[in-house]
Amino acid sequence: MTGATILHADLDAFYASVEQRDDPRLRGRPVIVGGGVVLACSYEAKRRGVVTAMGGARALRLCPEAIVVPPRMSAYSKASKDVFEVFRDTTPLVEGLSIDEAFLDVGGLRKIAGSPAEIAKRLRAEVLRTVGLPITVGVARTKFLAKVASGVAKPDGLLIVEPDGELDFLRPLAVERLWGVGKVTAAKLREHGIAKVGDVADLPESMLVSMLGRALGRHLHALAHNYDPRPVQVGRRRRSMGAQRASGRYLNTPDEIDATVVALVDRVSRRLRAANRVGRTVVLRLRFGDFTRASRSHSLAQPTSATEEILSALRVLVTKAMPLIEEQGLTLVGISVANLDDADAVQLVLPFDDNVHNALDRTLDSVRDKFGSALVTRAKLLGRDPGIEMPMLPE
Repeated sequence: MTGATILHADLDAFYASVEQRDDPRLRGRPVIVGGGVVLACSYEAKRRGVVTAMGGARALRLCPEAIVVPPRMSAYSKASKDVFEVFRDTTPLVEGLSIDEAFLDVGGLRKIAGSPAEIAKRLRAEVLRTVGLPITVGVARTKFLAKVASGVAKPDGLLIVEPDGELDFLRPLAVERLWGVGKVTAAKLREHGIAKVGDVADLPESMLVSMLGRALGRHLHALAHNYDPRPVQVGRRRRSMGAQRASGRYLNTPDEIDATVVALVDRVSRRLRAANRVGRTVVLRLRFGDFTRASRSHSLAQPTSATEEILSALRVLVTKAMPLIEEQGLTLVGISVANLDDADAVQLVLPFDDNVHNALDRTLDSVRDKFGSALVTRAKLLGRDPGIEMPMLPE
């Protein structure tokens, strides 16, 4: 059994922390980033019940003294880059998960940098000193447990789970701490009297499979015993690219929904081309007024990054989902392109008419890519708020 050498480093309430760092008047006060929808909030606001993606009006009812600030994506991107410099100065083995969290493997640094616990303490101090942001670190033998540890240690904490104490740490935790257990799965488990990770660990794998299906049942059985052999992967490429937009009010009219989808597809297809990636599966994700969710997907005939091809497929998915949307009201639209591959590795063999059509699409896409969607946009999007483009880790 190896030691606890994997760190999961996670910035605390990232966007809100950057705002509090840059404006001393916000420190120690409840902060909400975003207006119509909560993009992020400080721990002072979280303690009053405010959560990400909540409607702004509801958030202010829960926390009327909250200070609402507009998002500053360039500031968040800069802070993320600065933090990742600290990560890479700590160890060359860094796997970024998002702009505000990463796994670090420090297993080979004991002789030159000290124990994992000492490295984690220095990392937290260095991020605070150079970037001015609090960060929580979990240290464990596996990636899964390191992430759980950081979640338990938040905010602004450090938690080390030694190998001989793994199961004692895991067993009392709520089942929601297991990756893959959301509200629906948690409710299903609790219906069977399964509320803690230890309850999951005590069940035979076959019983979990019969309750939850083969993939999820086996997955949760493994995690409940802290079986997670995945190494920290440097330079791991994304398997999908996506974007979403939440609204503080219902998006019910077909025109509003279509404009939102168009803006999201423009954004994602531009990122695909910038990364020289193509994808074969398009996915539509919806959140309704009662906070239930639904997703639909479609596999394309050929991998692509062309805006019109992706948009056409998503419009079909939206049309099929309209009865649900009209019945329940829509508060969030998300789209993604999955099953990605390198564009240079994919040879497209298309009929002549399709080649002409795609050549026109590529011309329009290249113009937008060169001059930006703010200067060259679709007539459908003129005068509309395009939404906020979230900062992303570089491909």
